This record gives sequence, structure tokens and C-alpha cells, in this order.
Amino acid sequence: MTASDDDLTPEVPLPIFQISQKVKRYQIFDIKVVTWLRRTHNILGVLIGGLPQSPQQNVFLGLPLELQPEEVRLLVENGIAYIVDDLRNHEKALRSVPKELEEYKANLRKEGLAAARAFEKQKQQKTKEVLQRRSVCQPTPDVENAANGDDTLFDTLLPRSTTRNSPNLVPYFSTPTTSYPPFPTPPQHPPSLLPDVSGPSYALFEHLHSRGYFLSPGLRFGCQFSVYPGDPLRFHSHFLATSAEWDEELDILDIVGGGRLGTGVKKGWLIGGVEKGRLSEDTEHESLHKRTESGDHKARDENVRTFCIEWGGM
Repeated sequence: MTASDDDLTPEVPLPIFQISQKVKRYQIFDIKVVTWLRRTHNILGVLIGGLPQSPQQNVFLGLPLELQPEEVRLLVENGIAYIVDDLRNHEKALRSVPKELEEYKANLRKEGLAAARAFEKQKQQKTKEVLQRRSVCQPTPDVENAANGDDTLFDTLLPRSTTRNSPNLVPYFSTPTTSYPPFPTPPQHPPSLLPDVSGPSYALFEHLHSRGYFLSPGLRFGCQFSVYPGDPLRFHSHFLATSAEWDEELDILDIVGGGRLGTGVKKGWLIGGVEKGRLSEDTEHESLHKRTESGDHKARDENVRTFCIEWGGM
């Protein structure tokens, strides 16, 4: 069975946690929110959490999901999310331990104990099957003596049963995959709390995102964004995107190097920014720092120009 869309859709606006105070980092801890943002809003982020069963590897990572500042600003401006100061919210939640939190901890312990019992039962069943295959469970004089209390070498072969309330049964620890209900939903902050992003960088990100592209950090290719035509699980990236001011001087070696790099990895090197003169400074400032009533930014988006450079030398 597959879950319905209603079951996978979180409440909007949803919280994004600001972890660091100096170098601001934004993370999401709910797998349902991560899945919904990727499927509905083309938001990728980067998984940075280690896996509980394999903490030493760094090939496959899990929660939390860290978002780019451009992704966070886009979500906040469109009313999809709001930013929560994790330090203040965590300290406030710890000062008062509600009854629901204690009940939640007791429920986690109950689930862990049930999992431990199920594992013990399964292990006993496997042991019994092995003994039956080896015909060890057939009654023999030695086994009968062992059952009467005599010490023999065969007493370790007898299947042992663990009672339901065995004091030696340690409950398993389960890691919650959601942020709630351990703590109540944090309150929404004023919409003026927005991450600081570069004007050209955010304009280019918003321009490409509005056209259905998926954007991930482009550090591995020496650019700002790796641009995908669809979900990266299905597509390779098509462009290596870098933003610039409209009147910014570019070194010809940077252009040649970017074009050759993109062509060498079978991609196009894309550079873009807001065209100067077609959008006044007041309009640009207002569209970048304030959200319009409809949540659109068509004025800035329509004035973003992009150029794709490829190396054509033989």
C-alpha cells in the first residue's frame, strides 16, 4: 500500500531550524517534510546526518537535511516555511517538561521492549529449527539427566526460553524520525527574519527554480549551483551555474576555464544575473527584501539574463 498525498503533506508554513548563530545553517529533521519539499517544490538540500547502524561511513547519509540559504529564502518568501532559532526554542522546551513528553518517552521504551522480545523469540525459533535439523532435540539419557539437574556437557544444547518479563531483556533504542511530538511545534517568527543571500545569486537561483529546474550546491564542479532538468535521482545535471553582477568585469581566463570545465564534464557553463537598466534599484531592493502580496517576483525574474558557454575548440 502507498500512503495518500494527504498523509504525506505537512502543515504549511513549516519550521526550518537555524542551527548556528555565527555561520547560519538551516536544517530540517522531519523526513516527511524532506520528501514533500523534494517532490512538490524541487528543493534538494544536502543530507548531512550519519546512519545509526553505520556511523563511520560517509557515502550514504541521512537526516538532518541542510538547505542552501537561497532555498530557505525562496520557501520563506513564498509562505511555505518560517525560520526558527533552534537554540532559543530548545532551551525554552527543556525548561518545561510537559506530560506529553514523558508519555512519549514511555511509549518509545515500550516499542523498544517489544522489538527486543520479538528478536529474542525469532532467535529462539531459529535455534530450535537448527537443533531439530541436527536431531539434537530427540530425548537421550544424557539430555534427560540434564533435565533432572545433572551437569552434563549437553546442557548448553537445550533450547532456553526467555520469559515475557525477563529482567535481563534490554529494550532496543529507537531513533524518532520526526521532530514532533517530542517537543511542541515552535511558534512562527515574523516574516522579516530572512537569510542573507547575495542579490545576483538569489536572482539566478529563483529564475532557474521558477522554470522547473532542481538546483544543488555546485562545489564539486567549482560553481555555485549544479542545475538539473529533473530530480537528480533520474537525471544528470545539464548546467554549471554561476551568478554575476550585470556590469561586473569577468576575466577572459575565467570564461575559458568555465567553458572548458563544463564541456569536459558534458555540461554547459551558465552565467547569469539581473540586467541593469531594465529594473530600477528601488524595485530590485523591494523585490529582494520584501514579499509581494501575491508571493510572486516576476519583476526580477523577467529581467534575469543567462548565457551558456561551451568550449568548441578542436
